[in-house]
Amino acid sequence: MLNEWAKRWNIPVEAVHELRQAMGEFPSCPPVPGEEGSEAANLSEIRMEASRQGMKLFRNNVGAGTLDNGSFVRWGICNDSASLNAKMKSSDLIGIKPVLITQGMVGHKVGQFIAREVKRPGWKYAGNAREKAQLRFIEWAVSMGADARFTCVPGGDL
Repeated sequence: MLNEWAKRWNIPVEAVHELRQAMGEFPSCPPVPGEEGSEAANLSEIRMEASRQGMKLFRNNVGAGTLDNGSFVRWGICNDSASLNAKMKSSDLIGIKPVLITQGMVGHKVGQFIAREVKRPGWKYAGNAREKAQLRFIEWAVSMGADARFTCVPGGDL
């Protein structure tokens, strides 16, 4: 809700991020009683649940390395350079969620960009450099109309 309001008033994503930090509003994932659960296990379950809900999510591997021919290559979203990747880290899962438009576009579907940064059960935002960069990507994507967030819950509200 805050992101939508900020977008309406042309408030920069960075300002919203700073406000959330000042208010102590950080994302977290509740622990699952009796289950340790891993991020990798959640990732697979979340992809299956998303598919059942009509979404298509793909693994967004990010990295860099040298090929056999000696050329250096970077892959993944927001990884054009090391400095960009340090400031903004794209989510683990990206994809499209079908949305039915009403009124002027009755009956037409559009694809809404969706991004999920998957965390293990019990995770709490610590505000380290990596999490801040992940949050920057999520807030930027939301400011552009995407459905993006941290998640650790395989069912229900992806």
